[in-house]
Amino acid sequence: MSFLELTEPWGKPSKNIFFPTSNGVQQNAAPVNSRTVQPIVTGASVIALKYADGVMIAADNLASYGSLARFFDVERLTKVGNNTIVGIGGDVSDYQHLQRILEDLEIKESNHGDGYALQPSHIHEYLSRVFYARRNKMDPYWNQAIVAGVDGDEKEPYVAFADLRGNTYTAPAIATGFAIHLALPLLRKVTDDDHWKTLSKERARAAIDDCMRVLYYRDGRSLNKFSVATITADGVDFQTNQSVSSEWAFAEKQYGYGTQEV
Repeated sequence: MSFLELTEPWGKPSKNIFFPTSNGVQQNAAPVNSRTVQPIVTGASVIALKYADGVMIAADNLASYGSLARFFDVERLTKVGNNTIVGIGGDVSDYQHLQRILEDLEIKESNHGDGYALQPSHIHEYLSRVFYARRNKMDPYWNQAIVAGVDGDEKEPYVAFADLRGNTYTAPAIATGFAIHLALPLLRKVTDDDHWKTLSKERARAAIDDCMRVLYYRDGRSLNKFSVATITADGVDFQTNQSVSSEWAFAEKQYGYGTQEV
């Protein structure tokens, strides 16, 4: 059989290769590997910043089906170990699989019973290798992740990023998704030039709330219901069902919008 008989006109393998037929009836064929080429149900942004006593990380609870706001109670912050929170945006099904991978890692380390505890830097390195390995298989996890916690015996604040391509970096303030454009400048205002070392918990929370408010106003895939985790040397304070005050007044003084007196 010639090459032309095995391919479609533009070079794609003929359907008979994958789905052979006999007398017009499709026969069983060897399974074909498939890849997720586009996320379907997705979570939006995650934001995190360092402050004087630890780290604060937040993510809203919305999972969108394409452009439809579909699920309103999806928790995208996951506690790993004693002093680490992993926040993940992107495809929700891939995120759920990553949760199981991290849970397996936790169980494996706990079973050793040697008193060793997973640190944020270790979890970040492990997660980045998982992302990179799947990228090399051309079957990536369609996610961006932020690992936040207090690291080492000195309990130093730690915030790091990893994504589906295996890119990694650390910084005093990190965001994923559309928050890179909308929220990160607000976070950098209070953290750049080592200002985070004198940043109070109250001011850090105010910055988080400002960012979540801007995302709710400006990002169509965001929601005014979110979770915030604060990690310090004393442990993790996980707050759910948080919200910020919002006020919609779009074009209220323009003719044709809202209640008008003409």
